[in-house]
Amino acid sequence: MPRLSAIIITRNEAKNIAACLDTLSFCDERIVVDGGSSDGTLLIAKEKGARVSAHSWKGFGAQKNYALSLAQGDWVFSIDADERVTPELAAEIRKAIEEGKADGFEIARQSEFCGRMMRHSGWFPDRVLRVFRRDKGRFSNDVVHERVICDGKVARLKTPLLHYPVARLEDAIRRMDQYSTLGAEKLVASDKKVSFFSGLMHGAGAFLRTYVLKLGFLDGAAGFLLAVANAEGTYYRYMKAWLARQRRE
Repeated sequence: MPRLSAIIITRNEAKNIAACLDTLSFCDERIVVDGGSSDGTLLIAKEKGARVSAHSWKGFGAQKNYALSLAQGDWVFSIDADERVTPELAAEIRKAIEEGKADGFEIARQSEFCGRMMRHSGWFPDRVLRVFRRDKGRFSNDVVHERVICDGKVARLKTPLLHYPVARLEDAIRRMDQYSTLGAEKLVASDKKVSFFSGLMHGAGAFLRTYVLKLGFLDGAAGFLLAVANAEGTYYRYMKAWLARQRRE
């Protein structure tokens, strides 16, 4: 029977890590790579029986590639601390790797925003490649929005992965600031032209894409709040990049 390694990167995930690890009992090993937590994440992970390693933060892609280097299983399951595996998904993952009909498997994420499970707004189905043969996959080195690069056939699983990224509006604001900063760093490092008006145009486009094109209005008030959050995050990403380039000149 093929062995399965679950890998998780963390930083101050004390409120999430225990519940996440509890849903991973079907895995042969659980590896937590921590990037400098100060809230007890490491202690909780150890108490839950995970194999824990501290590693200085180098960005999401680099951190996950380090976690991947520690895995010993034939297959790897990459999961975030704010995600949960249902018994149905666990059984489907086990069956998929035992049959081995593909080298990687995408899973649809069903995400909650401020207490509502989103069915539209671009949040469902949010398919992500998370299960792959260890010798066939690696992560892109992006500092944010990293992805799995799988050298082989990729198939899809049917059961969704539950995702709880935003419990309160304050969480959305915090994530918006964090991810807009990382996104701005990518923009500054690229050759992409950024002007003062870029943020206005891209921010408005993000709102329309989320609320209209992705049918966010069908998600009710939560859909509107998410569209606004996406617009603000996009706007600040471009403004931060523009200001950073201004300081360089």
